[in-house]
Amino acid sequence: MRVSRQHVSSFITCDELTSNPRVNLLPGFLKNQQRKRDKKWRRSIGWSRKATNLVKGGRKKKKKHILVSRAMDLLMIVKKLWFVRKHLVLIITPLLLLPLLFVLPEKEGKCLYVVLLMAIYWCTEALPLSVTALLPICLFPTMGILPSKKVCPQYFVETNFLFLSGLVMATAIEEWGLHRRIALRVLKIVGVKPAWLILGMMITSSSLSMWLSNSATTAMMLPIANAILESLFGDLETLKEQCKITDHLEDQAQVKHHVLLSEKHTLTAVDRVDGIEKIEHKNQEEVRKEAEYQLKVWKGFLICIPYAASIGGTATLTGTAPNLIFIGQLKSYFPECDFINFGSWFIFAFPLMIIFLLVSWIWIAFLYGGITTRLCLNKRNDRAAAEAKANAVIDEDYKKLGPMSFAEKSISFFFILFAILLFTRDPKFVTGWSIFFRKDYVSDAVTGVTIISILFFFLPSVHHCDGG
Repeated sequence: MRVSRQHVSSFITCDELTSNPRVNLLPGFLKNQQRKRDKKWRRSIGWSRKATNLVKGGRKKKKKHILVSRAMDLLMIVKKLWFVRKHLVLIITPLLLLPLLFVLPEKEGKCLYVVLLMAIYWCTEALPLSVTALLPICLFPTMGILPSKKVCPQYFVETNFLFLSGLVMATAIEEWGLHRRIALRVLKIVGVKPAWLILGMMITSSSLSMWLSNSATTAMMLPIANAILESLFGDLETLKEQCKITDHLEDQAQVKHHVLLSEKHTLTAVDRVDGIEKIEHKNQEEVRKEAEYQLKVWKGFLICIPYAASIGGTATLTGTAPNLIFIGQLKSYFPECDFINFGSWFIFAFPLMIIFLLVSWIWIAFLYGGITTRLCLNKRNDRAAAEAKANAVIDEDYKKLGPMSFAEKSISFFFILFAILLFTRDPKFVTGWSIFFRKDYVSDAVTGVTIISILFFFLPSVHHCDGG
C-alpha cells in the first residue's frame, strides 16, 4: 500500500514517526522536517523561559534595590539622629516632663521637674556635668522655687557668678577670634594715622573691658597692636639700632678730623671733609629723630591698651573685680539695700568713663607723638607710605578672617542679649523685665549664668546645614 505525504503529515504523530516500523520506511526528509519543527519549538520555549526568568530576576533585583535604598535612607536618618541625640535630649526632655507641673502641687511639681531634668541631663550627659549642676541657679529663681540669694550661696558668693560669666564670655570671644574682628573693624573706621589708631585701640579695649576682665582684654589686644605697629614702623630692634647710630657717627667724625689735622692737609681738604661729614651727620640725625618718634608712638600704643582697659572696666559691674567686691560687701552689710544694680551703676559710671577715656587719649597722643607738629615736616611722604602700608595690612588681615562664622554670630547675639537683659532687669527709672517673676527672686547673677554659662553649651559651634 502506498502512503501519500499528505496522509502521513495529517495522521501520523511524532511518536509514531519514531516507533512504527512502516513509517520508518518513509524517506528521511520527513523525519528531518519534523525534527526541525521540534527543534524550533524547543528553542522558542527555551527563549520564552529565559525571558520569563529575566523578567522575574529584574523584578527581584528591583525589589532588592528598593529595599537596600530604603535601608540606607533609614540608616542615614538613624545616623543623623544619633549625631544630634544630645540636642534632642535637651529639647524633648523638658517637654516630656511638663505634665508634672499640672499634676502635682505647684512648688512640689516644679521642684520635681527640676530634679528629674537634672537627673536625665546627668545620665545622658546632654550637657557637661558641671554645667548641669548650675541649672538650679537659673531655674529655681525663675520658677519661683527659691530666690537667688538663697540658691547662689550654696555654690559661692552671688557676685562671683557675674565674674564667672565674664570669664566664660572672654574665653569664647578669644577662642573664635571675635576680638580680632572687632579690633580690625574699628581700625578700618578710624583710619591708620597714629593718633586715630591709638583712639581706635582705646575704644576697642574699653568696650571689651566693660564686660570682660581687664587682664583678659589686655592679653587679647596686645598681639593685634604689635602686628599693626610692625607693619607701620618695621621691626622694634631696628628702631632701637637707629636710635643709637648718631653717637657712633660722632665718634668716627672726631677721629677722622684729628687724623687730618695731624697729617697737615690743606684747609680746603679739611673743609670738604667736614662738609661731607655734616651732610652725613644731618641725614643720620633725621633718621635718629624719626626712629625716636616711632618708638614713642610704639610706647603710646602699648600703654593705651591697659589704660583703656582699666578705664572701661569702671563702667559696668562686670568690668572689674573691685566693682563686684564693692557690691558684695554692700549687700553683706546692708542686705535691704537694692538701689545699686547693673543698670543704675551703668548710668552713673558710663559718662565718667567716656570723659576719662577722652582725656587719657589726648594725653597719650600728645605725650607719645600721636599728635605733634612733626606731622607737617619733611617725613610726611615717608609716613604716608607707611600709613598706606599699614592700611593695606589691616585690610588684608580683615579679609583673611572671611565671613562671620556661626560661632561668632552666636557669641555676638548672646553678648548683646546679655547686655540688654542686664540693663533692663530693674533700671529703677522704668519698670524692668524682673516684674514678670517673683519680687527679689531674680538677680544679675541669674542672668549671667543663664545667658553665658548655660546657653553657650546648648548651641553647637558649627551650623551643620552650612556644611560644617
